[in-house]
Amino acid sequence: MRLLFRRLDGWLFALLLLLAAAAIGYLSTRYAREADWTANGRASLSTESRAVLAQLTGPVDIVSYASPQGDLRQTVAGFLRRYQAVKPDLGLRFVDPQLDPAKMRELGITVDGALILHYKDREQRLDELSERSLTNALERLIRGSDRIVAFVSGDGERRADGQANADLGTFISQLEARGMRAVPLNFAQVSTVPEHTDLIVLASPTLALAPGAVQALVSYVQNGGNLLWLTEPANDDLGLKPLADALGVHVLPGVLVDGGGTALGLHDPRMIARGDYPPQAITQGFTLTTLFPQVSALAQVAQAGWAIKPFLRSGAQSWTEFQPIDNDKPSNIRFDASAGELKGPLDFGFALSRLSPSPDKSEQRAVVIGDGDFLSNTFLGNGGNRALGERVFDWLLGDDKLVNLPPRGAPDRLLQITQAELNTISFSFLIALPLLLLLIGGLIVWRRRRR
Repeated sequence: MRLLFRRLDGWLFALLLLLAAAAIGYLSTRYAREADWTANGRASLSTESRAVLAQLTGPVDIVSYASPQGDLRQTVAGFLRRYQAVKPDLGLRFVDPQLDPAKMRELGITVDGALILHYKDREQRLDELSERSLTNALERLIRGSDRIVAFVSGDGERRADGQANADLGTFISQLEARGMRAVPLNFAQVSTVPEHTDLIVLASPTLALAPGAVQALVSYVQNGGNLLWLTEPANDDLGLKPLADALGVHVLPGVLVDGGGTALGLHDPRMIARGDYPPQAITQGFTLTTLFPQVSALAQVAQAGWAIKPFLRSGAQSWTEFQPIDNDKPSNIRFDASAGELKGPLDFGFALSRLSPSPDKSEQRAVVIGDGDFLSNTFLGNGGNRALGERVFDWLLGDDKLVNLPPRGAPDRLLQITQAELNTISFSFLIALPLLLLLIGGLIVWRRRRR
């Protein structure tokens, strides 16, 4: 009898287990529950995408031109469900592209599953289904239209489309994905700034600009144009004094050095690392560390009708060094007040604004930064360099809603370890762990043979 009850208990337990599994399976078809334990919620909608959706004040209609055959429509719907959970008025409808081929050619639809986003009276087409591309498209909808950014060229400036170490090609390609269009501006070919230019960038010229080019830039600023000027140490004799006077700023001689950089592991005193910033719209809520390889300090010399606010400032242990620095030789630089060197903190980034002289604009903005290397292909990936550059461009273009968007990426995407830690990990996994497994296996075999 006792054996019978034991068997009944076993069968009853198995039956209850099957019923519980069936109940869980049934409930999973009726209710959905998701949990994301990755750092910064990487497996779900990113913080940046949520911030972009929060800036869309009206409904967004998305039309997917996907064939009903296969699972493409289910894939698109499942992908957009994360966006709809944050923004319920984001609608989705499907159109079979095979029903009207002429209309598809008119719309330029060449990819099965292409999306067209409609927001107010604006639209964006999207051929790639990824969070980055869709969020960029939503940013372009917020801007309303592509912004024309003209890069002065012909005088040794950093190239907007260049892939050399000192060029800005990587950064500008990312800006173009967010709704900006970079065009060259060579004053040897044109005498004035073309109309409909939203922003001019003067990126670290190395040769003296022609007087006509300088006058064209001054006239552009005087007429209400927005300007980004990236200057460099020892580049203060390029005929740009009229432009500096129009802005009310002065580039100080020498290169800015920081004696406190060694505490951060920076062996070049010209490397300026900043993690705190003077309060200004560009740096509001910005806490990432930025790295500036070679910096010119700036000074405000006249108001010139501008409201000038610093947003980049060196530390208390910095100064303007006049002596040349060679990293291949031991450096014995020191602050020398008698030579005219200036003690920090010193400003090297100014944000300027004023009531626009142009009747078509309400406010005119300009930014002057004493370094252009921080946005170059070589240094763009350091800390928050790219995020700061995006904020500068968004602020200059008047897209204040996009200035304070959180930076892209997750905090655990990089593993930073010392050489000693790397050696320890290598020894542990390549030598210690296999030896430990062999030892455990040997003990098990020895114990079994003793039985």
